[in-house]
Amino acid sequence: MTMVLINRRSLLAAAGGLVVTAASGLRVPARAKGLAPTPSMRGGANNYRPGAPVVERIGGGGFWMSGTVRRAGDGAPLPGQRIQIWAHTTEGSERDARSHGATLTDANGAFRLEMPQIVPAFGQPHGHLAYDSGQFETVFLRPVMPSAGDRALEAHFVLQPV
Repeated sequence: MTMVLINRRSLLAAAGGLVVTAASGLRVPARAKGLAPTPSMRGGANNYRPGAPVVERIGGGGFWMSGTVRRAGDGAPLPGQRIQIWAHTTEGSERDARSHGATLTDANGAFRLEMPQIVPAFGQPHGHLAYDSGQFETVFLRPVMPSAGDRALEAHFVLQPV
């Protein structure tokens, strides 16, 4: 048999916990609010081309753009989602049609597309990615690479249904 001893210290600790809980407004157990949607980044839509084709690779390749696409709230992976990718590369400007392409997410919501090496534009090596298919809210991303010598860049989307 377990004996519970209530002494002055445990009584004061319990009372203090109740006071803090009441003061914080917490009346029910804490719950996760779910995965928040990814906001569009400033400058992400620069040189965007609606309807860029789904391609096997952009240009000669050598650099990998990858990431994931998940649903806001529950974080479920979203297969078959179209992600457009473009950048200023060793083979062209981000304004050039040949520097744009799209890919689809796999069964796990992951995407990966090979493209030419990204080079700095306006002092920053960066890529552009967009989700714009209409089932979810449009999101534009503009991730900056830590170093111009990096050979890969990741970007992750959490999409909010329309």
